[in-house]
Amino acid sequence: MSDGIAWIGAHHHTPNAPSVRGMRGGISLTLARGVEQDEFLINLGADLDELDARTLYTELRAPAIVPGQPNPSVNAVMYGTCGEWTYVLEDWGMATWSMGYQGKVESMLPCEGEEILCLTLNRFRPPALIIHAPGNGSAYRADFGTTTSRGSALDQALASAGAVYPSIPDASADEVVAYYEEHGERLPELVFTAVGAYTGVSIDQAAVTAGALPGLLILQP
Repeated sequence: MSDGIAWIGAHHHTPNAPSVRGMRGGISLTLARGVEQDEFLINLGADLDELDARTLYTELRAPAIVPGQPNPSVNAVMYGTCGEWTYVLEDWGMATWSMGYQGKVESMLPCEGEEILCLTLNRFRPPALIIHAPGNGSAYRADFGTTTSRGSALDQALASAGAVYPSIPDASADEVVAYYEEHGERLPELVFTAVGAYTGVSIDQAAVTAGALPGLLILQP
């Protein structure tokens, strides 16, 4: 059975236990197609030598500014491909691409013909976000629980998965609050379910938990 990516959303609120060598909880996911894998990773800030080495995530060692203390500006990511998509996994609270795009880092701005779909936990700037660059050089964003309001195939997948929650003015403030209190815990799982249905991407949960995928150290933009 395919792992899909719904499991990432199901562990959205799960703290990573010391026994987890890779990632399990609080993962942000960036997907890209229409651009070669290594080119996309270089645009994110990957080091060429490190990229050539294809080092496993568990073997990464972040440089320290102070002996014994990892550099807080350097984050370890895991990556791979599924079909025509490159995927990047991060569990430090944000997605590098979303920070770079919103900060207008030139190498991370969406280009014609390159589709990018980012689900960022957005821990430091809540709420969690969907950012979708469909390949026309623009990008559209939505909070978890909403759509990009474009009527796109992604929006339809979100609605079909039950990942679009009631909002004002379609419902009263009390109804919205009550719905989120009852169903909000499952929202990330539903969002990832929808994105999995839209992209067809599946990522091996056991490999991610074990850190058995290639990894990179990337400086925050």
